[in-house]
Amino acid sequence: MTLISKKKFALIEKYSQEKLRNQAMKIGVTLKSPETVFLSRDTKFGKNVVINPYVVIGKKTKIGNNVEILPFTHIENATLEANVNVGPFSRIRPGSFLSKGSRVGNFVEIKNSKVGKNTKINHLSYVGDAVLGKNVNIGAGTITCNYDGKKKNKTKISDGAFIGSNTALVAPIKIGKKATIGAGSTLTKNVKDKSLALTRANQKEIKNYKRK
Repeated sequence: MTLISKKKFALIEKYSQEKLRNQAMKIGVTLKSPETVFLSRDTKFGKNVVINPYVVIGKKTKIGNNVEILPFTHIENATLEANVNVGPFSRIRPGSFLSKGSRVGNFVEIKNSKVGKNTKINHLSYVGDAVLGKNVNIGAGTITCNYDGKKKNKTKISDGAFIGSNTALVAPIKIGKKATIGAGSTLTKNVKDKSLALTRANQKEIKNYKRK
């Protein structure tokens, strides 16, 4: 691509984005800093949608009513139902479905997963190839270990489960209803309903220790 064609392409994209932003605002979408938001032609918006600065919305995205997208968030080929909050610094990858009232917070990545109603993934987590039920709480630093080097494996977390911080769920795995996972655990086996599961080495303490 020559320099002239690159400049021409950039101008076309600039005017195209301005048109898309104006169309979105015309139907009631609030863009707090329009020039920093990038949209796609096929994006579908509900009512009372608020998009904060530095947001990119890719193709095949549906956004429901009363949704707020916080800064530095990237969304593509995903569905966000009503009353969903996303960001800041979130990435919603293709095949993701965020159910009504769910929350995806800062530095969270969702890929090819369904997040259930009122489920919260607030900090520093990766959820891939998973199905999360309703009212699930995912602690900071939780990851679904979905790839074994050859294929992607599924994680299922049932309604009301509480996943402690810094937990690794090695798929395929199922966490039962209202189960509790202790912080810092690495789980490879299914967890039954209403059970507590944790894997943790014993803490050691050496008194009066002198560094070498």
